Amino acid sequence: MSNQTLTHLQARHPTPLLPPTLPSKPLLVARMSAERFDCHYCKDSLLGKKYILKEDTPYCTRCYENLFANCCELCSLPIGCNSKDLSYKDRHFHEDCFQCAKCSRTLVEKPFAAKDDQLLCTDCYSNEYSSKCTTCKKTIMPGARKMEYKGNSWHETCFLCHRCQQPIGTKSFIPKDNGYFCVPCFEKQFAYQCCSCKKAITTGGVTYHDKPWHRECFLCIGCKKQLAGQRFTSRENYPYCLDCFGNLYAKKCVGCTKSISSLTGAKYISFEERQWHSECFTCMKCSVSLTGRGFLTHRDDVLCTDCGRDK
Repeated sequence: MSNQTLTHLQARHPTPLLPPTLPSKPLLVARMSAERFDCHYCKDSLLGKKYILKEDTPYCTRCYENLFANCCELCSLPIGCNSKDLSYKDRHFHEDCFQCAKCSRTLVEKPFAAKDDQLLCTDCYSNEYSSKCTTCKKTIMPGARKMEYKGNSWHETCFLCHRCQQPIGTKSFIPKDNGYFCVPCFEKQFAYQCCSCKKAITTGGVTYHDKPWHRECFLCIGCKKQLAGQRFTSRENYPYCLDCFGNLYAKKCVGCTKSISSLTGAKYISFEERQWHSECFTCMKCSVSLTGRGFLTHRDDVLCTDCGRDK
């Protein structure tokens, strides 16, 4: 019997994309004071002027932009103190420059995806790169649960059992004739029924007299030992292990009274409806082997020719 394979799907959860972060660059105004308060770099007085603290060190806005301002990834211009600096994976953008590389729509406070160093809105990303559902043919949007099997993709709600039409999700299923079946439906529609326990055979199994059996249900009728993978014989269509068949039906050796079974390859001697194992066919008087030698009989005894002349 052919084996059916239980298969499991894995649901993929794309990592949700986060909006860009906005670094903190507070613009402060120095109050008038009797003490000097100068830019750390150019030494110009900051009294009454806007300045920025970096690691507790004050800089005028001009020096801060020259020394520390990030360049915009899109326009390559510095992102000044009066502009929002939007960052994504060490890349920085002006607020107006943070846009989809395909349609140029703003991505500020909107979900987006990255592909080959390009930032794309979800619509453009889906049209260009997202999988199409094998069942409904629609795009599987980023962030949606997606089921995959042998190169095909489905929405979670579109991957259904071919028989009961219920979503399979991540449960076990069995492919059959270009369809997919949950295990209960497959057993009802396709699986063989064991002629012993009457339950479905989903994996493995043996066939005997054109009837299916679970391996664990195919037993010797005598001792109930499992016969799958073992030598056995039958009588009246019932299976027997070799030991039980020999004990029940095989001929008995006159010498040792044990069973003589040709199924095990044992050699034996037959004479006047009596049988002996080859090693048991010996002279009743001196015990010499008579196999391949002439012998004499005296009543029920078999004797070698020397012992027979003495009678």
